Amino acid sequence: MSKKDFNPLEWKDKKEISLNPNPDISSPIPAHSPHLTHKTYSVEDEIEALTSAVESASVDIAPTYSDWLDMAFALSDALGEGGRSYFHRLSRFYPSYDEREADKQFTACLHSHGSGITINTLFHLAKQSGITLRNSSSGRYIAYPEITSREKSKNSAPSESSESSYSSEFPNSYDSHDSEAMPTFSQDIYGLLPDFLTQIINKAKNYEDADLLILGTLTAISACLPNISGIYAEREVFPNLFLFVSAQASAGKGRLTLCRHLIKPIHDNLKRLYSIEMDEYKTLQNEYSQDKKNREPPIEPPIKTLLIPANSSATSVYQVLNDNGGVGLIFETEGDTLANSFKSDYGNFSDGFRKAFHHEMISYTRRKDREFVELTKPRLSALLSGTPHQILALIPDAENGLFSRFIFYNMNLKLEWRDVFSESTDCLDDYFINLGQQFFQFYQTLQQFQPIRFSLSTSQQQQFNVFFAEIQEQYANLFGLDIVASVRRLGLITFRLAMILTTLRLMDGKEKSDIIVCDDTDFRTVLIMARVLLQHTAHVFGTLPAVQSDQSTKRPNAIMQTYFNSLPHEFDRHDYISVAERLNIQPRTAESYIHRLCASGQLQHPAYGIYKKS
Repeated sequence: MSKKDFNPLEWKDKKEISLNPNPDISSPIPAHSPHLTHKTYSVEDEIEALTSAVESASVDIAPTYSDWLDMAFALSDALGEGGRSYFHRLSRFYPSYDEREADKQFTACLHSHGSGITINTLFHLAKQSGITLRNSSSGRYIAYPEITSREKSKNSAPSESSESSYSSEFPNSYDSHDSEAMPTFSQDIYGLLPDFLTQIINKAKNYEDADLLILGTLTAISACLPNISGIYAEREVFPNLFLFVSAQASAGKGRLTLCRHLIKPIHDNLKRLYSIEMDEYKTLQNEYSQDKKNREPPIEPPIKTLLIPANSSATSVYQVLNDNGGVGLIFETEGDTLANSFKSDYGNFSDGFRKAFHHEMISYTRRKDREFVELTKPRLSALLSGTPHQILALIPDAENGLFSRFIFYNMNLKLEWRDVFSESTDCLDDYFINLGQQFFQFYQTLQQFQPIRFSLSTSQQQQFNVFFAEIQEQYANLFGLDIVASVRRLGLITFRLAMILTTLRLMDGKEKSDIIVCDDTDFRTVLIMARVLLQHTAHVFGTLPAVQSDQSTKRPNAIMQTYFNSLPHEFDRHDYISVAERLNIQPRTAESYIHRLCASGQLQHPAYGIYKKS
């Protein structure tokens, strides 16, 4: 597989693809350049080229039911009814292909909008089977098989010197579906984001870095959207998010600090106002000390701040939240700072932290004034990063309520030395500081609005419920009941992500009103993100100690889920052993997985030696 520098402008447009065979994004090619091919080809042209190559190779690019379903969603999303013929042409190489069944499946997918699957999925499925889309010397994209049989594709690895495929490659890093690599979502949502986020990821180094900057930005600004709320499960909820980015040292999580620049103007402005009020208070305090008989003692002003240090005492954290109307952001690049606070007697506000996620009331007493204080609707956000070990220090097991409240993102450590001198000499800090000023102006505008109520459309609500009902059943069967809380809270997190994205549309000129309905594009985006984020959550889940002591009840793991997804719809022992070998899973382990999947109801055993997905 070839490696190249990441550039978001090379990501494919959802409707049309520019055919410049030698893009140089850092210095755009002028219109008169002989290297620029002015003609463009639609996505359907690309699909036709790819389908012809699949037919030439007679290869089944969707051997499992989930792959087949994703292929239907991808084609219906890209071409609507026009994708039906391609679906049949690509499906007919499956040994049990049934024209009526395929027709029924495509119709169902066509009527189920907002699945989150894009046409990029089709090109990835093709690449897995050895079919790649490449640019010819004439400027036209041509698809052709690198191999001629499905069996060969199972045993052949793509050459390191091969050209880049259509869209399923991680530039400057590793293959996006490497068994050791965690998935990303940026490649599927570029072009779908509000302009503010697009400016953010234009400085990303690769897809993983783009994911990191998107999540860091959304979490940081989730504490800075005044007057925005929605109704979820019959309760009022606000945009606040909890994020934990997990990575080994030097893996790149430090770039989260760039996101701090986005909210620093808000924090600095609050500090400035507090400083002015404190100066006035000190003046009044001096006057009062000189004439106590004729003056009332001045009232000390509340602390105004946005950022709350994680190493504060519990009472201090609650008091800062109370002084700021319940709003605050904990931003720590070392997750063990918060973990150490939770372990101390004075700093254990884990209970309040969990309550704040759902805006539940927090009560505390102030010894100084002997005052009992109640925070009715705390709106706390948290952005943490650290090593996998620091997750364990903060969250000892999956039954701890903190686990299901966090978005987890796991970064991969790439054994590559990046040329630190070849890139632009512009300072990224200055770039993000400028974006922070833009957001500060938007924040001030939001403060002037009346309360805005966010909601999903009726159609989106139906799709949302179907999406999470299916995922809940799948993950419960594969991981046990301990993970259900994470799936359900991911539903709330997804709703909040949609709330933030649609609110950012106001920066792009979207009409402001007291009620804003989720933009269809944003709804689609958050479902794409949710699929990936749940896989990252499952990865962390697999690293946490099981609560049960009985090993026979040990929860399933992420490897078994990957194995299950890789199995065809119907198979025998030879098939499942072959799939296991491809995934570096021992035969005995594979047999154990098959037994457990049958016990959980995910697999049926209709005849001796024959298995079928439920």
